[in-house]
Amino acid sequence: MAYDGLFTIAMTKELQQLVSGRIAKIHQPNAQEVIFTIRANGANQKLLFSIHPTYARVHMTEQVIENPPEPPMFCSLLRKHVEGGFIENIEQLDADRIIKITISSKNEIGDPITRILFAEIMGRHSNLIMVDAVTNKIVDSLKHLSPSVNSYRTVLPGSEYIAPPSQDKVNPVSASDEEIATFFDEIRNEDDIMQHFVGFSRLHATELVTRAQLQQAPLKDLFKPFIQQFVDGGTQPTYLEKGRKTIFSPNDLLSFDEKKTTYDTLSLLLDRVFFARAERDRVKQQAGDLEHWLQAEIQKLKHKLKKLDQDLKRAQNLEEYQLYGELLMANLYNFEKGASKVTVDNYYSETGEKVTIQLSERKSPIENAQAYYAKYNKFKNALVKVEEQIQIAKADITYFEMLLQQVEQASPADIEEIREELAEQGYMKLKKSKRRKKPTKPTPEKYVSSTGIEISVGKNNKQNDYLTFKIARKWETWLHTKDIPGSHVVIHSDAPDEQTILEAATLSAYFSKARESASVPVDYTEVKQVKKPSGAKPGFVIYFEQKTVFVTPDEELVMQLQKN
Repeated sequence: MAYDGLFTIAMTKELQQLVSGRIAKIHQPNAQEVIFTIRANGANQKLLFSIHPTYARVHMTEQVIENPPEPPMFCSLLRKHVEGGFIENIEQLDADRIIKITISSKNEIGDPITRILFAEIMGRHSNLIMVDAVTNKIVDSLKHLSPSVNSYRTVLPGSEYIAPPSQDKVNPVSASDEEIATFFDEIRNEDDIMQHFVGFSRLHATELVTRAQLQQAPLKDLFKPFIQQFVDGGTQPTYLEKGRKTIFSPNDLLSFDEKKTTYDTLSLLLDRVFFARAERDRVKQQAGDLEHWLQAEIQKLKHKLKKLDQDLKRAQNLEEYQLYGELLMANLYNFEKGASKVTVDNYYSETGEKVTIQLSERKSPIENAQAYYAKYNKFKNALVKVEEQIQIAKADITYFEMLLQQVEQASPADIEEIREELAEQGYMKLKKSKRRKKPTKPTPEKYVSSTGIEISVGKNNKQNDYLTFKIARKWETWLHTKDIPGSHVVIHSDAPDEQTILEAATLSAYFSKARESASVPVDYTEVKQVKKPSGAKPGFVIYFEQKTVFVTPDEELVMQLQKN
C-alpha cells in the first residue's frame, strides 16, 4: 500500500471541493472511525477519518457504515464543537501525512469559534485531534497519549498541540531547482530518495527511478514534473495486486506489469482498496467472541464425532455377543464355574469351526451366557442412539460451519441477527441490554444488475429465510451455490435476462464459502421450487428443477452492483 506523503498531497487536492461546505452530521461507527456528512456544492458528501493501525486514511466515501445506538463521547464532543460549522480550509503540513482542516463554528451561546482537526495518518500512531485555533490547546482526540507513553508530546485534553516530530527531510514540493540539482548530481537509488525527501514511500521512489530509466532521462529533470502530478491531484488513480500485496497510487504505475484497475477519483480508489478489509476488521471487533465460540463448538463436535465413531464400531459387534450367548446356552454342561474360557462348536457356521469364548471365572455358565445377552441388548439399543447422535453432530457441524462462513462475510449489522438466531435455537444466551431494542425485520442487501433489475442477497439465516419465504414472489428467480454454504439470492423478475442471471450468480458465489475459488457452480430455479423441510434449522432448504451456471466471484463487480 502507499498512503504516503505524496498520496496525501493528491488527496488534499481532491478534498478542496469540501471547502466552504457545511458539516451537517457527524457519526462515529467505532473507536477508530469518524464520518462527517458535509453539504458542499449542492450535494452531500461523506468524509471518512480512520486511525486504524493498518488502514489509516482520510477520504470521501460512498459506503454505508452502521452506527452504534449511542454516540461515543468523542463523537458527542465533535457534534458540540463543529456540527453545523463550515470548513474554511483544508491543507497538508509539510508534505507529511497530516491533513489540517480548519472549521468555523459557534459555541452554545452563539459566539463564533474556530476549531482545527488534525488527521495524522501514520500507521499505528495515527490520530484525529481537535484543537482550539486560538489557544492551540487540544479539545480532545480519538486516541490519548500520556507523558508516560510519549515523552515527545502529550495528547490529552488541555495540552498544547505539538505536531509529530519532524523528519529533517526536504519538502519535495517547495524544494528549489538548485537543491534538486545538487542532490541528483550523482546517480541516486530509491533508498537515497526516501532518506532525503519527505513523503516518499518505497513505491513512489521506485516509480520515479523506473520512469527515469524508461525515458533515459536524468532524475533531476523528472523530479519536479513527477511531484507536480501529485500536487495536481494525480493523473490516474491506479490499483493492482502483486501476489498478496495491495498497491495503489494517484498516478499510473509504470514500474509494474501486472493488470491494473483505474478509478475516476482517489476516494473511489480507497473505497475499493480498504472498504472490504476495514469492514472485515469491524466485524472482528464486534464478533470476535462469536467467531471463537463457533470455532470451539465445531472442534468439540468433531471430537465428539470421533468418540461416537469408536462407540459405533464397538456397537457393531453386537451380533458376536448374541452368538456367544446362544453358544454358551447350548453348552451349559460342557464347562463349570471358574473356567476362564471355553471352546465350543459353532453350529451356525457352515464349515463347523470351533469358537473360543472368554468367560468370567466368578460367574456360573448361565450367568456368563446372560452377560453376553445383556451386552447384546445394551449395544443393540446403543447402536440406534449412537447413529442418531452421529447424525445430530454432523448436522450441527454443518450448521455451525455455515454460521462461521456468514460471520466471516457479514457486515457489523448482520452479527446481531446471527446472535439472536443462536439464542432462539437454544445454543447461547444474549447479553441483556439496558436499552430495550425494538424488534426489526431482517433486511437483505440490495443490488441492481447492469440491466436495471433488482437483486436481493441474504447475509445470514434470518435474512435468507425472510428473503426466500416472505419477500420473494413465487415466480421470481432464486439462486444458491451448489452444495456449498452461502447466501440465498433472489432476482426480482419473472423473466431475468442472461446477464442478470450471471451477475446474480456472481453475487451468490461471492457471498459463499467459495469466495476465493474459481468456476463456482451456482444453481438457480423459481422461488416456488424452494421448500423448507419440517423441523429444518434456519437457512436450510431443498429445491427442485434447477439449472446450473459456473461463475468466478468478482469483488469489483459486487461493489458496482451494490445499491446505496
